[in-house]
Amino acid sequence: MSRNGEADREEELHQRATTSAVWMDRSRRSRLRVEGRAPARMLTGIVTGRIPAPPESFLEDPLEEDGIQVRRGQRFPSAILTPKGKIVSEVWLHRLEAGEEGAFLLDLPAEGLEGLLDHFRRYLPPRFARAVDVSEELGLLTIVGPEAPRILASLLGLEALGEKGLAGMEEGEEWVVAPVGPRPDAPAPTSDTAPPESPGPDESMIGGLRVVRNGEVDPPAFDLLGEVRTLSRLREELSQAGVGEADPSLWEILRVEKGRPVFGRELDPEIIPPEAGLQERWIDHQKGCYTGQEVIVRIRDRGRVNRHLRGLLLGEGRGAEPGTPLFIPGRDRPAGELRSVVRSPRFRQVVALGYVRREVDPPGEVYIGGPGGPPGQVRALTDHGWVLVPGDAGE
Repeated sequence: MSRNGEADREEELHQRATTSAVWMDRSRRSRLRVEGRAPARMLTGIVTGRIPAPPESFLEDPLEEDGIQVRRGQRFPSAILTPKGKIVSEVWLHRLEAGEEGAFLLDLPAEGLEGLLDHFRRYLPPRFARAVDVSEELGLLTIVGPEAPRILASLLGLEALGEKGLAGMEEGEEWVVAPVGPRPDAPAPTSDTAPPESPGPDESMIGGLRVVRNGEVDPPAFDLLGEVRTLSRLREELSQAGVGEADPSLWEILRVEKGRPVFGRELDPEIIPPEAGLQERWIDHQKGCYTGQEVIVRIRDRGRVNRHLRGLLLGEGRGAEPGTPLFIPGRDRPAGELRSVVRSPRFRQVVALGYVRREVDPPGEVYIGGPGGPPGQVRALTDHGWVLVPGDAGE
């Protein structure tokens, strides 16, 4: 396919993601199961964020009579830090089981796996907890678009939830969907017939198919975390329902359009969370001690950082690539750099995420690649997205 053809296809899928729905396989991410005598206590001293509670059943679950149980929980984002506060990796924490010995599932970018495992070898006592790589056994599908709640409810048999349905889920809210027995109208198995098919996935490793509202992009998005066989069946059913498959590169465009950083791009071992604006969403300031906490608290109470993650509007984007330095008037040395660069259908131009020195207050201007390079417009970012000004495309 030609470059123009690829761009047209990308724009078509972007339109579907913002007006109907698409799905994508994001199983390239890594998954670790942390288990042992005291995994919750051990992780509390390692992660920056909250430790999720075990998922609980709905008070009046209308699906039990149909053989489906839905439990509700929360997935929390977190960072793993060095003693100097630098990011080893980002993780999403899922609680799998209750109790002191209850296991956790950590979902993280593949780029962070090696560093995290090395960190665990030093800071996770094997007597109390161990990390097992289950990336091959488990996969991740993501459905994006305004029609995603309706499509998912139909595929998973969740229409009866009504007003408590998928469309009302908040970011990070997690539903664990699992069968509680055979279908009520299914015939009893005999010696010469197979057991009746269950109404939902039997995810024994993680307690059920996990459906999580993902807030990393603007359109409604839902992560489906489950065993590979279950996700394979769901892929077929999504295709049969007419939902198009999108390449994960579309996720990158949507992520940059939302302004959310990810490890391997905006986040790396040279970054501390406040530089990337993660201090509210990723850090639990009420919890006990964790590795790197002293640096985070010192910055929160008395300090400041020298650079900030910003959104940049780059027009045609001439010379804009990840790693390209940014300059400001009157300074010959770089004042920042680009990290992620995409052509955005929403903004109708090339946009980027990058770091800019604190001297540049948004809205401001930088120059791409050199003091005399093309200009780029600097915009602030929040958890909710870009802070645009009147006249910006995509406002």
